[in-house]
Amino acid sequence: MEVASYHCPSCGRNIAADRPRWRCDCGGPLDLAPGPGLSRRDIAATEASLWRYAAALALRDAPRVTLGEGWTPLVRRVWDGCTVYFKLESQMPTGSFKDRGTAVMINHLLEVGVGPIHEDSSGNAGSSIATYAAAAGIPCRVFVPAAAPRAKLVQIAACGAEVCAIPGTRQAVTEAALDAVGDSFYASHNWQPYFVEGTQTLAFELWEQLNFGVPDNILVPTGYGSNILGLDRGFDALERAGEISSRPRLFAVQAANCAAFAAAWNAGADGFVPFAASATVADGIAMQHPVRPTQVLRALRRSRGGVVAVGEDEISPALRALGARGLFVEPTAATAGAALSHLLRDGTISPGETTVVVLTGHGLKAADRIGDLLDSSVG
Repeated sequence: MEVASYHCPSCGRNIAADRPRWRCDCGGPLDLAPGPGLSRRDIAATEASLWRYAAALALRDAPRVTLGEGWTPLVRRVWDGCTVYFKLESQMPTGSFKDRGTAVMINHLLEVGVGPIHEDSSGNAGSSIATYAAAAGIPCRVFVPAAAPRAKLVQIAACGAEVCAIPGTRQAVTEAALDAVGDSFYASHNWQPYFVEGTQTLAFELWEQLNFGVPDNILVPTGYGSNILGLDRGFDALERAGEISSRPRLFAVQAANCAAFAAAWNAGADGFVPFAASATVADGIAMQHPVRPTQVLRALRRSRGGVVAVGEDEISPALRALGARGLFVEPTAATAGAALSHLLRDGTISPGETTVVVLTGHGLKAADRIGDLLDSSVG
């Protein structure tokens, strides 16, 4: 495959994706140019991982590192009297959806000759990148909030990555990672376009698992928005290939205590809007300054979807309700169940529609925190 190219929406520059790069020289985030699209005849049907869609990915060679990521279960359950689908991204090799983006990003960085890397994360992306970096033999550091769930920090350390715990807010963690840019390559899942290249395979899987059909609605817990951008890119690839004629409504789910996209959406803005943030048990989506707010908001509006913010008092009941259906997830993922109840109650989603709820992270990621939430029944 020929070398892919980046496009900078800030300055309009096009750049070959032939060396490690995490942003444009102008300082703006980069996007990958549209790929070739995906037809059902392109699917490698014997490959039970996201690499069944390798023909649509902007990599030059076959993957050098894989842990069997992707092709996660899609299960049906009844929720508030309606039958809906739950996409179990929690069943990824490291326990979260981040493995989609990480696998493709790390394989790209191997192709272009990356050296030591570092990342900043609330936990799941750090766990994923530490794991794939270990598999690839790449030295790795991960900057994390000092208050991140212990299970995620242990997972990062167990893979041999250096854990750099930073006191304060999630934004303080990002700033520490930016300060380290001169020391190693910043393999940021929020900045590197190849991460979104990987998350687009979620759209391909849903299309294939629904018998080459498109759901009416998809709900996704959203911090920086890589799943929203990936779904938008993936369904765009299918539409350009003539495989689909309609696209699902995308709903970004946020915790009301830290909801950057909800603030912008409610203000009718096209970009970031200042807002007041406070602590939330949904630590995986507690992001105060998303890197690509304009692109995420555009993708949501393009889909005719929206943003749903749920209160802290709604997360624990949703967590319990999911568990009662055999779905053990971390609090961040449980926000999507609470949001579904909102959308069913107000009529935005009707019972007869095909709805997918993306469960982004496994409950073992935050077992101690879940135990505190459920302390009336945990000894």
